[in-house]
Amino acid sequence: MANNTNLSETLFKPRAKHAETSTLIQYTHPKSNINTYTVLNGTSQQNWYRTIQRLLWIWRGISPIEIEEVLSRIAVHDAPRSDDKFIDTVVGYRKGGWSFEWSHQAMIWQQKALREESGDVAAECWLQAAHLYSIAAYPFINGDFLADQAVTLSMKAFENATKFSSFEVKKLTFKLEGKGSTTGFLHLPKDCRGPYPTVLFCGGLDGLQSDYVSFFRDYLSPKGIAMLTLDMPGIGYSVKQKLTEDTCQLQGDVLKQLSEVPWIDHTRVGVMGFRFGGNIAVRLAYIYPKLIKGVVALGPLIHAFFTQAELQKKIPVMYLDVLASRLGLWNIDENNLRLSLSSYSLKNQGLIGRRMPVPMMGVYWKGDEMSPKEDSQLIARSSMDGDILAINDKPLYEGLELALQKSADWIYDKLI
Repeated sequence: MANNTNLSETLFKPRAKHAETSTLIQYTHPKSNINTYTVLNGTSQQNWYRTIQRLLWIWRGISPIEIEEVLSRIAVHDAPRSDDKFIDTVVGYRKGGWSFEWSHQAMIWQQKALREESGDVAAECWLQAAHLYSIAAYPFINGDFLADQAVTLSMKAFENATKFSSFEVKKLTFKLEGKGSTTGFLHLPKDCRGPYPTVLFCGGLDGLQSDYVSFFRDYLSPKGIAMLTLDMPGIGYSVKQKLTEDTCQLQGDVLKQLSEVPWIDHTRVGVMGFRFGGNIAVRLAYIYPKLIKGVVALGPLIHAFFTQAELQKKIPVMYLDVLASRLGLWNIDENNLRLSLSSYSLKNQGLIGRRMPVPMMGVYWKGDEMSPKEDSQLIARSSMDGDILAINDKPLYEGLELALQKSADWIYDKLI
């Protein structure tokens, strides 16, 4: 395990020459940010480049106090910034920098894990380190050297967590049609015999696959359901893949190979998608209806986000950068980017709206402009066995837990 400490020291020597994250995507017009808030995306403020995802970070298991401590260290430092109006744009790997402060916090947990050496406590410490390194890399813009190093350390910490965990995790490599390969992790439930009914989990564009392990442990494993995770195109193990209008291409290639995985009951596979992953999950149901028993889309981006001009004006600048990065764009006109998003609408693609046999449930949060009620209604009405679940925006954490519990119950009924 000493190698992990050496790796951290090698990758993260203090440097001030690396391009700062917010400068990687170039715009024809100056960047601007507005104060916005959604339950699932978090808070976007004029003085922060990044959207602060407190709810999701806490759900992963990070202490609220720890989150505020790190954000405070970033806010109070007076190091040079690439853009003085954004607090989190300190140039280089130094105190006050986003990557520096979150990586420093991750190293604290890494050292705790090394002292524990083995067992569940060590596994949890490694998992905390993985989550914190993931935040250090957030929002995973391609070409961000410091983010790439943090991703490497997050992957390593997560694999160390799986070695010591009482949960069995299989690291699987899948070939992609003419485009190399990707790696996923199959989480197996305790006290059950395989092959297992399995949920393919599709996350958002701004997170690693390891960020969603809590959903398996808290909601799927107790039901005897396995979970397979994959990184989205452009990040993690899928960093060489680009996002296209065929949003589910990568996941579809993997879905077709599940019959070859001995731990998976390929006749009982469901798909769950979060945010942009909801778009992928629903698209998979249309393209591969015979391979999927049910789909749950949580706060999905289906139609409104891609087509409504007034809504697109409220998209935080960081998320625009994420979209551009996944599409492989580096010099963009903000208005043209927003217009090009219309091709990602499943309604504009002629898919959603057609009745199909796969059971589907749309889950929306009241007041969530990025994923309004109408998107989830489209999902429910497009299935011969459709459902819709509305979640109150307050209380925050309890609402998220309710959504995840109801979603797990629903997919269980379709798989078992």
